[in-house]
Amino acid sequence: MSAESPGTAEEEVVELCRDLIRIDTSNYGNNEGPGERAAAEYVAEKLAEVGLEPQIIESSPGRASTVARIEGEDRSRPGLLIHGHTDVVPANADDWQHHPFSGEIADGCVWGRGAVDMKDMDAMTLAVVRDRLRTGRKPPRDVVLAFLADEEAGGVYGAKHLVDHHADLFEGVTEAIGEVGGFSFTVNENLRLYLIETAQKGMHWMRLTVDGTAGHGSMTNTDNAITELCEAVGRLGRHKFPVRVTKTVRSFLDELSDALGVELDPEDMEETLAKLGGIAKIIGATLQNTAAPTQLGAGYKVNVIPGQATAHVDGRFLPGHEEEFLADLDRVLGPRVRREDVHADKALETSFDGALVDAMQSSLRAEDPIAQAVPYMLSGGTDAKSFDDLGIRCFGFAPLKLPPELDFAGMFHGVDERVPVDGLQFGTRVLDRFLDQA
Repeated sequence: MSAESPGTAEEEVVELCRDLIRIDTSNYGNNEGPGERAAAEYVAEKLAEVGLEPQIIESSPGRASTVARIEGEDRSRPGLLIHGHTDVVPANADDWQHHPFSGEIADGCVWGRGAVDMKDMDAMTLAVVRDRLRTGRKPPRDVVLAFLADEEAGGVYGAKHLVDHHADLFEGVTEAIGEVGGFSFTVNENLRLYLIETAQKGMHWMRLTVDGTAGHGSMTNTDNAITELCEAVGRLGRHKFPVRVTKTVRSFLDELSDALGVELDPEDMEETLAKLGGIAKIIGATLQNTAAPTQLGAGYKVNVIPGQATAHVDGRFLPGHEEEFLADLDRVLGPRVRREDVHADKALETSFDGALVDAMQSSLRAEDPIAQAVPYMLSGGTDAKSFDDLGIRCFGFAPLKLPPELDFAGMFHGVDERVPVDGLQFGTRVLDRFLDQA
């Protein structure tokens, strides 16, 4: 396919996705690694080819984001933001069937790190925008495009930097769509639910520290920092936080109960999750606060008892339950453990209504007659947290029609990440329709 004749969005989206996957943008969380500059330049080139004037904004050497604005038919209307991130979590090639940065096509899928998180949506957005601008189809209102660095480490060098230092780029924007929403969950031959993200948990990434008495490893020591810390981490790792059903989760469970024709009781998590199939991993964590120990560190020699031990914990709290979460943490950890945030951010929750939601539903149903959009809560977080600071109402809507057997939740940060080719093409058609109505 020549550069002069790139074809329609459906024809172009697969190659755009493959190109983006081949650009290694691994984010190690320490401002090291390749960075996102090459991806930002690639995106900017693709946007400039169709007449836009993209800006590349670098917050730190190599940490680059690309932003562009498309003028809409009615510029008096509030604008819409479409945001995606170009960074990915690292991948070990030895663990994969196909190299994680090859963008290989196999078994009807595009394989590679970022295939679902979230270079698929980046590619769909690029493909749709390029096709619309080549054919002279303006959106009804201004659309701001943001392809962002650093989402996988909290967005400090990406979305947060733009919001703090370049808020003018989002002037007039009131609504946004981004990742981890709009994917399908097949209930039966007559109903396919598409999960729209209207809420997400807040985060406390924490460092836990215990100080003890250093000494010789051969001697008795009743003030061993490692022992104290490990006992506290063990208590936390086994702790069952209470079930708390937010309005979003209640709405989702009610919709699914109607669809399945069975009662889903959030107080009986095991029975409820057993009925959710592949999305149980995503939904299960939205029924309660969570705190997962992820790292341990202590000592420098086998015969030396260290004076300090540390651990890191990935904590996530439900909207409206941050204070309860922190109080539970301190009670479980005990007085010897010192807790400090490495990165913290708020929870989000919006209602499932309005013209934008109607546009999502109608654009999905036009391409899939058995589609039904339903709200859900994301157990993780996205760059929506930063854009919420500007008063922008955020949704997760990156539409994908998926085969029922695909473990979509397991693709996120997992081995053998891949996205169906026909899912990408479906997404471009839905997004194109959505922009007409948004």
